[in-house]
Amino acid sequence: MAHNPPQIPSFKLVLVGDGGTGKTTFVKRHLTGEFEKKYIATLGVEVHPLSFSTNLGEICFNVWDTAGQEKYGGLRDGYYIHGQCAIIMSMSPPESPTTMCQIGTTIPIVLCGNKVDVKERKVKPGDVTFNRKKNLPYFEISAKSNYNFEKPFLWLARQLVGNHSLDFVAAPALAPAEVAIDANMMNQYEAELKKAEVIPLPEDEDDL
Repeated sequence: MAHNPPQIPSFKLVLVGDGGTGKTTFVKRHLTGEFEKKYIATLGVEVHPLSFSTNLGEICFNVWDTAGQEKYGGLRDGYYIHGQCAIIMSMSPPESPTTMCQIGTTIPIVLCGNKVDVKERKVKPGDVTFNRKKNLPYFEISAKSNYNFEKPFLWLARQLVGNHSLDFVAAPALAPAEVAIDANMMNQYEAELKKAEVIPLPEDEDDL
């Protein structure tokens, strides 16, 4: 009797962020995403299936990457429908209430500050408050150097599966780093973020 292969759990991941923040580069670091994309013309979206091996089996994120629709307002509703998780990408500490409204806050969302390899990019510790107000994780990443590439996916996978002991058992197949990461600079960023986490949040009028 033929056995059907087990179904790999797949999740729709919505990837959003302003133009030029490196969303497409980020997805294309993962080699399966490079070769297996499909294009949904009506929505102007490329979908990249990114698979990860975990200690609980395979998991796949179908990453919806907006092709050339740079402004959040230009995204059609269909882009967000049935999204099961999201990555909001920014080159500076993100402040994006508009996006949060469109995605909704009932699904796991990760904020990523991309391009930490860029020398001029400065994260001011006091600026990283949006994620704390919304109780969201924030990761510093660099698509070009593969720095922290897997962290947003691992956090989302644990939330979606509902198991915090889930771990990736094999490193994802990534294209070679295009730039070398400055370890001292990364340590400095991490230290600044740790400091930022303990700074009391400013009280905003819209929180009242």
